[in-house]
Amino acid sequence: MPTPHRSPTALPQDIEFRFPRDARSVGRARLLLREQATSWKLPDEVTETAVLLLSELMTNAYRHAKAPGREIRARCVLTEEGRLRVSVTDANGTLPTAREASPEDESGRGLALVETLAHDWGAEPRQGGIGKTVWFELARDPQAQAEL
Repeated sequence: MPTPHRSPTALPQDIEFRFPRDARSVGRARLLLREQATSWKLPDEVTETAVLLLSELMTNAYRHAKAPGREIRARCVLTEEGRLRVSVTDANGTLPTAREASPEDESGRGLALVETLAHDWGAEPRQGGIGKTVWFELARDPQAQAEL
């Protein structure tokens, strides 16, 4: 099957950002995802959900990946199937697990949000390196997301 021809002026459908392991990186990641979602003309509902879930993954990476000098990477891919896939890679090799936070807990709800709002999500050891990648997918069409 021939590869579709892309215009040389077409916007990339795959972008990666690198951040220092710093609390300010969470807000910067949200801002960059919003800007990318605008250039991809994603619906507001998809953008808001993606920004919320990215914020949760970035916060986890910032708090738990305490390897000195290591970066946190966020990657956003708009797939041909109409999904937005967002992944966060950090230097901590421990895979996350969703837990049920009690009403008194001040944290611990991030992965439950990801599990509830994303079409799919997962975590795997980083290929060929130290750490892990945690990702989620959202349907580009909010109606399709609701039906999944």
